[in-house]
Amino acid sequence: MHPRSRPPFTLIELPVVIAIIAILASLLLPALELAKEKGRQSVCMSNSKQIGLATLLYLRDYDERYPNHDWPSGNGSRTLP
Repeated sequence: MHPRSRPPFTLIELPVVIAIIAILASLLLPALELAKEKGRQSVCMSNSKQIGLATLLYLRDYDERYPNHDWPSGNGSRTLP
């Protein structure tokens, strides 16, 4: 004869386990948000650095002159495209 086996979870144990998992998840979510924000900050810093480097390279190539923001529109007036 096989000894009588115990069911995996009783009806009382199941909500307790779910509550513990929920508590652990609620502790983990703020840490994930913080990591996500740090990732966004890193991307922003990298983009700013790339824009700065591109500007410096442009200035080096064009005798330290910044790009002209006026573009001819074709009818003689100078507006942005």
